[in-house]
Amino acid sequence: MRIAVVEDNETLARAIAYRLRDRGHAVDLLHDGDEADRFLAGEGADLVVLDINLPGQSGLDVLRALRGREDGVPVILLTARSETSDRVNGLDMGADDYLVKPFEMDELEARIRALSRRKNLDYGARETLGGLEFDRAARQVTAGGTRLEIPRRELAVLECLLERRGRIVSKAQLTDHVYGVGADVEETAVEPHVSRLRKRLSDHGVTIRTARGLGYMLERTS
Repeated sequence: MRIAVVEDNETLARAIAYRLRDRGHAVDLLHDGDEADRFLAGEGADLVVLDINLPGQSGLDVLRALRGREDGVPVILLTARSETSDRVNGLDMGADDYLVKPFEMDELEARIRALSRRKNLDYGARETLGGLEFDRAARQVTAGGTRLEIPRRELAVLECLLERRGRIVSKAQLTDHVYGVGADVEETAVEPHVSRLRKRLSDHGVTIRTARGLGYMLERTS
């Protein structure tokens, strides 16, 4: 899942990103409201962790703009203890949940899992291609009822290609999805993940086609 973390406390933001990436999610870190609004309008996310107090636009301004665009992406607000009225306003504006700082990372993960399940109930938790089935909520791939053991970064590559199947996905898009926008990683870092994933999928009627100079596309072979 691609998660946008909007938090101006860089130490906290990095800690959240580290924990979520370790769980296999792609994380985009944003540190002010104006940057977040542009990013979410242009790139989007599967879920947003949004601090209320931000430089530039406030988190509530960012949320208001999201819902004004009829973007239903799940949003978890991060608030200080003294911001009761802001929490109420945020929920009234369409936020899905909130956490009061300081909070435990385990609780944040639990809130994200709950919202992810709700989202997948709305949009379909499973996708099939060839002999594969991908359960988005459980982040598991099965073939013929047998679970395939796929490392988390290869799983993130598969998730990105499935989301855009039928279209060419650039290395830049894959890198952003796997490592997060702005990560200090070369685009070539995804090549070994693609290569290993291609080998894992070859026996299940699915391949990753290389469009030289453009990127990759997920295709059925049978």
